[in-house]
Amino acid sequence: MRSNRFIVPLTAAIIAFLPVGGMVHANLLINVDKSAQRMTVTLDGNRLYEWPVSTGGGGYETPSGSFKPFRMEADHFSKEWDNAPMPHSIFFTQTGDAIHGTNEQRSLGRAVSHGCVRLSRKNAATLWDLVKREKMANTKVVLSGATPGMQSPAVARSRPMPLDPDDSRYEARASDDEPIDQPGDQSGDQPRYQPRPATSFQFPFVFAH
Repeated sequence: MRSNRFIVPLTAAIIAFLPVGGMVHANLLINVDKSAQRMTVTLDGNRLYEWPVSTGGGGYETPSGSFKPFRMEADHFSKEWDNAPMPHSIFFTQTGDAIHGTNEQRSLGRAVSHGCVRLSRKNAATLWDLVKREKMANTKVVLSGATPGMQSPAVARSRPMPLDPDDSRYEARASDDEPIDQPGDQSGDQPRYQPRPATSFQFPFVFAH
C-alpha cells in the first residue's frame, strides 16, 4: 500500500511535464534554391508552400549555407538602404540578411536584391506567421545553388580613355596593339623595331670672347 501511495503522485508529476499536443513544435525547413529563384517550405517533411523569390545579385550575392533565424520584425525599415520597407522580416545572418516582403513583385524570380531573400508581401506574411507559431528554434533556413549570371567569367569592358594625351594608359594601349617579339625566337627574323642609338654630341666649337 505504501508503494502505491508514492507511485500515484510520481506518475502525476511526470504527466504534468510531458508536452501537451498543442505545445509540440515541428521541424520547419525553409529551403531557398538560388539557381531556380524558388523557396520551398516544409513542415516535418511535408511540403506546404513553394514561392518565387528574389535573392542577391550584382555584387550582393545572398550567402549559401544552413542558418538559424534569430530575430523577427513585422514592420522593419532598412537603415542601410534609405529606409526601404522590409515587411515581415526574418533575419538569419548577423550581417543583416533576412527574408522579407517586397513591393517589387515584378522582380520575383530574378536575382536583383541587395542580399536579402525577397517574397511577395502576402507570402512573407504567411511565412512570418508560420515561423512565429513553430518558433525560430525549430526553424532552419537553407540556401543553396548558384546565382544566375554569377558563374560566367567576367567580361572585360572597354573604358573611355583619358582626355590627357600624356596619360600612361595611351602608351599601354599602343604597346598592346604592336606585335611582341618573344625572347629566344630561333626563326632568324629581326625585330620590326630596332632601338634608335643614342646620339652623342661633340662640341669642337671655340667661342670667341
